[in-house]
Amino acid sequence: MATAADAQTVAGPMVPQPFRVTKRRRELADTWTLELEPTGGARVLPAPGQFTMLYVFGVGEVPISVSGDVDGPLVHTVRAVGAVSRAICESEPGTVLGVRGPFGNTWPVETALGSDVVIVAGGIGLAPLRPALYAVLRQRGEFGNVALLYGSRTPADLLYRAELGQLRGRFDLEVDVTVDAAEGGWHGKVGVVPKLIDGAHFDADSAIALVCGPEIMMHFAARALLDRGVPPDRIYVSMERNMQCGLGHCGHCQLGPTMICRDGPVYRYDQLERLMAVHEL
Repeated sequence: MATAADAQTVAGPMVPQPFRVTKRRRELADTWTLELEPTGGARVLPAPGQFTMLYVFGVGEVPISVSGDVDGPLVHTVRAVGAVSRAICESEPGTVLGVRGPFGNTWPVETALGSDVVIVAGGIGLAPLRPALYAVLRQRGEFGNVALLYGSRTPADLLYRAELGQLRGRFDLEVDVTVDAAEGGWHGKVGVVPKLIDGAHFDADSAIALVCGPEIMMHFAARALLDRGVPPDRIYVSMERNMQCGLGHCGHCQLGPTMICRDGPVYRYDQLERLMAVHEL
């Protein structure tokens, strides 16, 4: 008798599999976290850094990074910026969505074993880094110093605020948070997130840095890491550009010689430094 996994293999990677929304939590005014479980087929088992293609039946499909612990349900944090992402954010528990994937490569968690780890996130870029942070904390004794450096435009734009508070209470993790512009009641740091790098505690010669956020923020974060002495081949960035098929077939996510959905989304900075410096490439 054919299994659900067999059926998915026969259907191919272009066919979305049905997943039901089991939980939906508002994070920001325009951002929601959804937990999904298969309606009866095979589970999706993504590695930290991978993404899936989420399909709203009758509306369309978009790539969304996995934002939860890879050992739990499939979790996505989604900002409503277009018709499809708005429809995903509006999906109440019980709604069935289509899922393809997981696609893409991963954050180098295993490569970082024995090293200091610096996680630099801007805005909703914290979501794709969250599985890597969970993986590092699950094996905390296998790493050196671990720093989470996070920034957003305003305090109201900080993602996972309750969780950040819990992480600050750990003695084995450095957490530093900043905002571009303060509002009433904010008593934390003000400034762009790359400025946090100079004061973070890590050995620049051997540290591995994981960076995700707006491209301009990643560019300046990488420059700050290089200025600290982190080698460019130990800085990793996650790119998310207009991915539509997830398999490198359609060409929409081409960046110079690379297809982000096929070859990324995680790249060593020395592989992308020249391309990221080209205006509007």
